Amino acid sequence: MLQRMLRKKAIGHIHPESTLFRSLNSFDLTLMGIGAIIGAGVFVLTGIAAATKAGPAIVISYIIAGLASMFAALAYAELAACIGGTGSAYSYAYAGFGEFIAWIIGWNLLLEYVMSVGTVAIGWSGYVVNFLEAIHIRLPIAITQNPFDGGVINLIAMSIIIALTCLLCFGVKHSARVNAVVVFIKLLTIAIFIAVAAFNVDPSNWSNFFPFGWSGVMEGAALVFFAYIGFDALSTAVEEAHEPQRSIPIGIIASLIVCTLIYIIVSALLTGIVPYTLLNVQSPVADALLKIGYKSIGGVIAAGAVAGLTTVMLVMFYGLTRICLAMSRDGLLPVMFARVNLHTHTPVRIIVITGMLIALIAGLAPINRAAELVNIGTLAAFTFVCGGVMVLRSTFPDIPRPFKLPFNPLIPLLGIISCIYLMINLPAITWWRFLIWTIAGVVLYFMYGMWHSVLRKQDLTPPRAQD
Repeated sequence: MLQRMLRKKAIGHIHPESTLFRSLNSFDLTLMGIGAIIGAGVFVLTGIAAATKAGPAIVISYIIAGLASMFAALAYAELAACIGGTGSAYSYAYAGFGEFIAWIIGWNLLLEYVMSVGTVAIGWSGYVVNFLEAIHIRLPIAITQNPFDGGVINLIAMSIIIALTCLLCFGVKHSARVNAVVVFIKLLTIAIFIAVAAFNVDPSNWSNFFPFGWSGVMEGAALVFFAYIGFDALSTAVEEAHEPQRSIPIGIIASLIVCTLIYIIVSALLTGIVPYTLLNVQSPVADALLKIGYKSIGGVIAAGAVAGLTTVMLVMFYGLTRICLAMSRDGLLPVMFARVNLHTHTPVRIIVITGMLIALIAGLAPINRAAELVNIGTLAAFTFVCGGVMVLRSTFPDIPRPFKLPFNPLIPLLGIISCIYLMINLPAITWWRFLIWTIAGVVLYFMYGMWHSVLRKQDLTPPRAQD
């Protein structure tokens, strides 16, 4: 039994039967990273975290979360370059830790990606409502809020998921082109906010800088860690990238550095133009500008946020489908889902099924609970990725590493410590939900995955490093 659970996959970049199309370069991947990272974190969670967790010290929360993300990003970059695979951390764990750990990580990645796309869709709908109000169109609350917030179902959030499902079915290159255009709009929107906010800062809003103490700063970091999720989605693009050993690390690290700087600047200005107590709304950036009298600019920001959040959902949704594809290829999920459409070169079945699930979550779930579930699943995956670097340096010391993480094992250890510390600062109820999800995954593995695994059918032995 234990031997079955610890069986490992061979290290390699390309699935032997891959029909995915290589069409992404370093620039495409960097824009995809920015598209995925800058979104709900800056346009939605900044205000919620400032109002309920950290106050103006949310700036420090972003720095702490950014450091933890950078440690994990460097680990992702090394593993993406030397192991590859379209399954991200799931594929790395399969090579480094064995099948059972890979399944648990993959199972939690599914939670991360599904809930993250759903969470962003909820924030997206809030900005759509803001934009429509700016042009004097009011929609009934019954179709713009979930049942927990006084509505019936959030049809606005569901509509964007349906649209993205259709777009992803057409192919990754079409999706990347749409992402590039919308990322430009998003960065322009943020530049407008910075230009306006910089001349309207009231230093008195920063006078009570630590209203919730250091514990609030750390709880804020645990929540806004959601803002940095997205760079890991790039590691699912190995089979669709030109020179993946080079372009994937560039995309991951470049996008994370750019986005961290933007987060620090925006969070400082946002808490400087209005009191942090007024920011606990679904669309704090646009709402803050409306409060200081910039109604037209607030409308522009709302429109830009709508575009920006769209790219986050697009890239994260893309990553979700590729992880599902990898797990299906390996037999841990039904193999029927692994079929790639020969015309669009996309896993249409997976895209449609996951799209339906996300649409239901976006229509019915409250945003704060969804975000917390995303964070704990991601932090768990990041912890294993950092550990995977150290394990593979020991077990496979001679494999080519086009990108090598510096200061090993210091940086992976810092990544593990940072991620675990942030997990500890998440609410207890989030841990209980995470535990229930993980237990469900363990049961599913022993009932289905273990017996349908491709490695079991092929009776492969664990791979050995080649000289």
